[in-house]
Amino acid sequence: MTAKRVVVFDYGFGNVRSAERALARAGADVEITRDYDRAMNADGLLVPGVGAFAACMDGLKAARGDWIVDRRLSGGRPVMGICVGMQILFARGVEHGVEAEGLDEWPGTVGPLQADVVPHMGWNTVEAPADSQLFAGLDADARFYFVHSYAVHEWNQESHNPLIAEPRVTWSTHGRPFVAAVENGALWATQFHPEKSGDAGAQLLTNWIETL
Repeated sequence: MTAKRVVVFDYGFGNVRSAERALARAGADVEITRDYDRAMNADGLLVPGVGAFAACMDGLKAARGDWIVDRRLSGGRPVMGICVGMQILFARGVEHGVEAEGLDEWPGTVGPLQADVVPHMGWNTVEAPADSQLFAGLDADARFYFVHSYAVHEWNQESHNPLIAEPRVTWSTHGRPFVAAVENGALWATQFHPEKSGDAGAQLLTNWIETL
């Protein structure tokens, strides 16, 4: 069987080498690039992200990544976001009083974690839907590695069309519950870092690759 080809989109914000190694271990044929054609034609596109929401958005737009993500999803081509790469998929982010527009693939606002200890750094469990494909084969007590100070605390997207599947939303808790992962058709994302999450993260990336 030919390995699925995954592009890690290199727009200057994200540990692309870690993602590359983790995806390769999970069986993908991985390339790091910002080339438009290669990103568009890959079986899967991974969008990493670290740092500030607004800066990541500026970097993504400068590399035409916003257009690539939109075009891929319009054609049902898989995209996965990680950490800030997940956050920028929401409508907007607010950091230090500065509001920035996101890609608006999902409604919602990324805001400061509401917890006594910030950042949220370390291992934590998640609560995934029973029918999750992303977390298939993983025990309920599996732990994933988080490093973040911002998150989405409310999920407001609902579909009233019985022919359209509701997004599968996974939650975790640090102070109060926040969105830890989303599976929504061709668009999947995690707030945690699967590439830093050991065997559990490797299984999760394998699950994604198997859907490509």
